[in-house]
Amino acid sequence: MHPLDRRGFLGTAAALAAPSAAFADPLPVAPPPREAVVPGIDSLFLTYRRDPTTSVVIQWVGYAGPAPAVRHTDLLGFSWEGVTPTTTRPFGDSPWLVYRAELTGLTPGTEYRFAVDGHPRTFRFRTMPARATDTFTFVSGGDCGVNAHAVANNILAAKQEPYFALIAGDLGYDNGTSARTALAFLKNYSRHMVDLHGRLIPLVTCLGNHEVKGGFGKPRSAATYYFPLFDVLYPETTYTALDFGDYLSLVLLDTGHVSPIAGAQTEWLGGTLADRQDRPHLIVANHVPAYPSYRAPTGTGITGLFGTGDGNRRHWCPLFERYNVDVVLEHHDHTFKRTHPLKDGRPDKNGVLYLGDGSWGMLRPPVSPERRPYLATVGRAYHLSVHRLEGNQRFHVALDESGKVADVTATYGKRPARRG
Repeated sequence: MHPLDRRGFLGTAAALAAPSAAFADPLPVAPPPREAVVPGIDSLFLTYRRDPTTSVVIQWVGYAGPAPAVRHTDLLGFSWEGVTPTTTRPFGDSPWLVYRAELTGLTPGTEYRFAVDGHPRTFRFRTMPARATDTFTFVSGGDCGVNAHAVANNILAAKQEPYFALIAGDLGYDNGTSARTALAFLKNYSRHMVDLHGRLIPLVTCLGNHEVKGGFGKPRSAATYYFPLFDVLYPETTYTALDFGDYLSLVLLDTGHVSPIAGAQTEWLGGTLADRQDRPHLIVANHVPAYPSYRAPTGTGITGLFGTGDGNRRHWCPLFERYNVDVVLEHHDHTFKRTHPLKDGRPDKNGVLYLGDGSWGMLRPPVSPERRPYLATVGRAYHLSVHRLEGNQRFHVALDESGKVADVTATYGKRPARRG
């Protein structure tokens, strides 16, 4: 890493990561009263359906009632007023509805504000920058829950002033059976994932086992509360790609919770990565890790079961290497980990970096790198990752929940692609 770049980034991260004196307990999971103005507005959050440089989706969960409109107003010299109707859909089998409005035709790199009819608050957000030369930050993690550690990391994440957060599975641990738990996650996110300038931080997700009733190999309907919220990005499949202008692509995968790893998903993945292999930043996110830091990567002869990540390693990792994926974000094991750059499962300077392992709000003791040679470093800490993209450079900083820097690494440009 260039010393000046690293020093500057660490200084910024340290300043923003200073812990709060105290953090709030998770918000109550009781439903809002029926007479509340805009019921459920305390669960409001932003996400995406299409290019985040020019659009955003506004959502919240509340009781049934007249769907209020979203009104856009002016901010920071940009003058535009308009009204967007809100649509509704059932929130799984609960008595609540998902309220949704999408704003399109926005200007990249611009701050906006909006209001919801019937509610006094004005909300703020910003669109993604237009070009890869613009510097920006996002945060990532997985395995959150609704406990105090998850709240502390929400607060810490917001201090980094990220453009968005990427949570790759196991959001609230509703298991497809608890609407109250799913709603509690949204309320915590809505309350705490607001940056120092009062801007809402959009949420991008992919599916984990604790969104699905039964965890693995289940029908789409078993993700009872997940798809009513996130089918904007997953209208037909449980995997997708989200393109930010022409400079960043997030490829979001389903590690066998609804869609099998092999077959249609792998075929789709090959074509999707091939189309994006020359993007300045090509990042994959999935829940179950290809290179676990707690669970065993190999199965047992007695049971005949495959090890954790076996399907990823057989079907996906060769595609990551062939099509120039820059980093894979994976979770599920509830530790902090960074692998060596890997090719064919072995350290290689031209390999793929894997970061994780899902300890935003859940924790286990990791296995040492001496026992897993693919691991470069591990730790037992509640943590999140801060990713700063500068042109064709990527800086990755792991922060524990106190704000302490646990790890720093960087990658530059694109590796030599293994084509054919």
